Amino acid sequence: MTDRTRTDALVEDILGILLHHRRAPRDEPTPETTAFAPQRAQIRAAVATGTPLRLVLPAFPCKSPNPAKVLSRLPDAGERLSLHHLDRIRAEIAAVHEPGARVLVCSDGHVFADLIGVPDRHVDDYGTALRELAASERLPGFEFFDLSHAWPGRSHDERRALLDQVWAPSVEQLRRRCRSDPAERALYLGIVRFLVEDAADHGESRAALQRRSRERAYRVVARSNAWSALVADRFPVGVRLSIHPHPAGATKLGVRLVRADDVWTTPWHSCAVRGRDGVWSLQRADGARQLGSVVRRAGRPDHVAVQVGGGPRS
Repeated sequence: MTDRTRTDALVEDILGILLHHRRAPRDEPTPETTAFAPQRAQIRAAVATGTPLRLVLPAFPCKSPNPAKVLSRLPDAGERLSLHHLDRIRAEIAAVHEPGARVLVCSDGHVFADLIGVPDRHVDDYGTALRELAASERLPGFEFFDLSHAWPGRSHDERRALLDQVWAPSVEQLRRRCRSDPAERALYLGIVRFLVEDAADHGESRAALQRRSRERAYRVVARSNAWSALVADRFPVGVRLSIHPHPAGATKLGVRLVRADDVWTTPWHSCAVRGRDGVWSLQRADGARQLGSVVRRAGRPDHVAVQVGGGPRS
């Protein structure tokens, strides 16, 4: 077997691992064998140079500000399960690629904090607790990057202004994209939904909240685009992952974290529920509390355990 053949085989093995954990768009037809060219190129770069493969994931921003959706504003079982799942993917890759793999979590809480109504100090608390969680769970294969690393010595407002100025598309550009690209439209509508659901004690009519959320959603998408561009510029080598589904051939590969009925549900917009059968899922906290009791860990609410043979315990 030639070196080229061995490299090709290893690239396909690693890609196969990632595709096994892929989150695909609903009703996507079976991809062609030539699909996933961006991921093949990214994997090949690490294989050819004999370096660890970096998995770059913008995620883990902060908990939803709506207390009906989450148990608290700090990481809990949802984040713990997600980190362990990502670590299993990393370990599977390391089993076939001797230099190993690392997961770079690009926390985007400060990117959106002013748009989603979360204080920056809450984002800081969440990020600190997330890093402590990775350490306490003995998950050394993680690295963390956030907006403070991009522009040290600046305030969070200054960093967001620079992000908008340097990397963000205009709202009008996004409006045009949403009109012409179904995937962009779906992302925009998903963000609108999140903004409406996350608004707690908004003190306005439902119609007014919908209007405000539609306008803010364009700014959220613009920031998301800007953050992706900044991360790609800072970390040009590595496989780009996403918590959202992406079509075959896209530069990002969607990845599952924890089972949920809705593909848009994340650990930071919900709570973890352990069913009677021991299977974990993500659900809104207000509904989950009706199914069982809140289990605490290290003095903090961690997850909801569904009771065997009945509803919640007091």
